[in-house]
Amino acid sequence: MQRTGLRLSIYSTEELNTKIKVMKFFLIACILSIGVAAKAQTFSLKQCVEIAIQNNIEVNQADWQSQANAINYKQTKANQVPFLSSGITHGVNQGRNIDPFTNSYVNQEISFASYGINSNVILWNGGNFKNATSRDALVSEAGKMDLQQAKDNITINVILAYLQVLNNEEQLNLSKQQSIVTREQVQRLNILHKEGAIAPSILYDLRGQLASDELNEINAKNNLETSKLNLTRLMNVDYSSTFQVEKLPADVQLTAYLEQPEVIYGLAEKRLAIIKAADYRINAAEKELAAAKGNRLPSLVLNAGLGTNYSSAASTLNLAGTSDVLTNDYVMISGNKVPVYSPQNSYNSQKISYGSQWKNNFNSGVSIGLNIPIFNGAQARGRIEMAKLSQKRVAFESKTIKTQTKQNVQESHINMMAAYERFLKLQQQVQDFTESFKAAEVRFTAGVGTAVDYIIAKNNLERAKGNFVAAKYDYLLRTKVLDFYQGNALF
Repeated sequence: MQRTGLRLSIYSTEELNTKIKVMKFFLIACILSIGVAAKAQTFSLKQCVEIAIQNNIEVNQADWQSQANAINYKQTKANQVPFLSSGITHGVNQGRNIDPFTNSYVNQEISFASYGINSNVILWNGGNFKNATSRDALVSEAGKMDLQQAKDNITINVILAYLQVLNNEEQLNLSKQQSIVTREQVQRLNILHKEGAIAPSILYDLRGQLASDELNEINAKNNLETSKLNLTRLMNVDYSSTFQVEKLPADVQLTAYLEQPEVIYGLAEKRLAIIKAADYRINAAEKELAAAKGNRLPSLVLNAGLGTNYSSAASTLNLAGTSDVLTNDYVMISGNKVPVYSPQNSYNSQKISYGSQWKNNFNSGVSIGLNIPIFNGAQARGRIEMAKLSQKRVAFESKTIKTQTKQNVQESHINMMAAYERFLKLQQQVQDFTESFKAAEVRFTAGVGTAVDYIIAKNNLERAKGNFVAAKYDYLLRTKVLDFYQGNALF
């Protein structure tokens, strides 16, 4: 039994070790596969745009500036609200000082307090407030358009970069397919060469072509990774070789873009944020000039105030009684001096309570002031001149923006038409070279065609396919730009 138990124990240990090794290998493979799957992530075009808008520094700067403009506008509106302030003062004076209750000098310690509320409102100031408020409202709206323009810019740039990634992915797939076709021919020729059925030069020609195809594959892979890097840079995220983007739907059909440049620009002029922002700034400059001119006009201000005070020295005298007091005066009666008595009141001093002083010392006042500017160091004139200069500048900028936009639309439309024509020509070229390559491949495989003819036909087809893919995405890029100008959905 001991021998049997020992034999079974050894067998179980070996089996267990084998199973452990298998399990370790399986677990490692699972962990690696899970790690790769966790790292690899596929982004849609919408996700790429949303991430880029969230992370882009220009968009965030435009957002912060827009918020600052909104805060400035709120402050300008608040400046028109009547100014209201209150003050409370408590203190102690010792020695000789002025009693705030009687306004006379006393030589004692006095506790005092004063309370006041003051308000003033500008009734009229030459329209300065009104025009300044309108100006800042327009500046705030222009800031919103700047923010939208920043979002539009990053959106179109991400779309172009996204399509470039898709283009390079297709170019890489074409390169891989081309390498596979050539590699299969090389393998076939290796067998024929060993059998002495072909001339060595035929094999070497195909091996040289395979090296060219593999080199093209390396270049295509590098172009793909570079385009991914550019896209992640726009998204402001870390680059990873596992970064993937969603493919376009397989049923996407490219058709002629029918909109004319005049119609496209008409829509762009109405919806482009950069044009709207320029228009807002023109109106804001007009309000700034009107506000600057208002500084030369008088301003009318209404002031009002309420107040009261308290003093620990404040007191009142209460009548305690009346008595006759002998005076130094006298009267003559029958030749005799008769002294004169005068009634004299006696008083008791009593502190005035805090509440009574608060009520008794209450005071109020209202005044209207007219401020007439006569000379202020030419500040008003300087501000007017600066406002006029700003008005000219924004008008020129607006005109330039509209002119450049119109030219960009026309250029984009011309490029789009040329891209579509290239797309159609290359589409036909791919079909023709495909048939030509099929015939050359059949002849070469049958041994009646030369390697040179085969390579020429193959290279012609490869170039045509590569050019066709590039033309397809170039046309897509051009149409997306024109869609952007018209405000159409970009994805």
